[in-house]
Amino acid sequence: MLLLMLKPQPGRFPEVHGHRGCRGLRPENTLPAFREALRLGVDAVELDVVISADRQVIVSHEPWMSAAICRLPSGQPIAPSEARQHNLYQLPYARIRQYDCGLTRHPSFPEQQSEPAFKPLLREVVADLENLSRQLGRGPVKYSVEIKSEPAHDGLFQPPPAELLALVLAELQALQIMHRTTLLCFDKRILQLAHHAVPALPLCLLIEDALLLAEHLAVLGFTPTVVGPDFRLLTPALAAELAGQCIHLVPWTVNEPADLRAVLALNPWGITTDYPDRLLALR
Repeated sequence: MLLLMLKPQPGRFPEVHGHRGCRGLRPENTLPAFREALRLGVDAVELDVVISADRQVIVSHEPWMSAAICRLPSGQPIAPSEARQHNLYQLPYARIRQYDCGLTRHPSFPEQQSEPAFKPLLREVVADLENLSRQLGRGPVKYSVEIKSEPAHDGLFQPPPAELLALVLAELQALQIMHRTTLLCFDKRILQLAHHAVPALPLCLLIEDALLLAEHLAVLGFTPTVVGPDFRLLTPALAAELAGQCIHLVPWTVNEPADLRAVLALNPWGITTDYPDRLLALR
């Protein structure tokens, strides 16, 4: 558990990573969310990518249309029992774009401002943010790109790991943002392939279970640049263990002010949050 009585230590302020843009304020993984995150002043935008039937790299957390936030092209809601039938891996992008995923406010984020929005291509997001950065007169933003991958989804909701990674890497290279990108994944197969394919690319192992760090790293087979644990798993001992191995700590998803302060006290490299405004207010 986090030690909420700890106070932030002096030193560098961690990077602010806008989770799915800024999910607490705008529809997740949409252009409005990424634009707002950039205007707020995030250091990095965090986003998720999946693959369409025509092998486009789509920004989406699920490889299907979430019933919680998406609507059919007709404007009707999606029944939860039918969400996985709207499988992005079996839909061409032209069809995917017809669904709305912005008008329905996420039930867990009452401050979120609803507006029409579609699932964008990764290249659209990057082009839009690069242009907006220039307009705002700020430096280029960083990208934290999570490849959504699960072994059980191979061939059903995603291509095999090697093809999935190759599609994403090709897009990052074409966009010329590899030097500002960290690749994130829970699926160690993706990270292992990426480690061999692009050794210089920063990789982040995401963790959501209580296994010891040493166990995770033993299976992974190499030391990643970043470890991203669920912040509820974060302890001073884990933070110290990561620091001792020169691994950057970027926990997720930290939203409440008390939790943000507690995580700040552990001197992370970055913090991923649905509310970048709340974290930036503590700078």
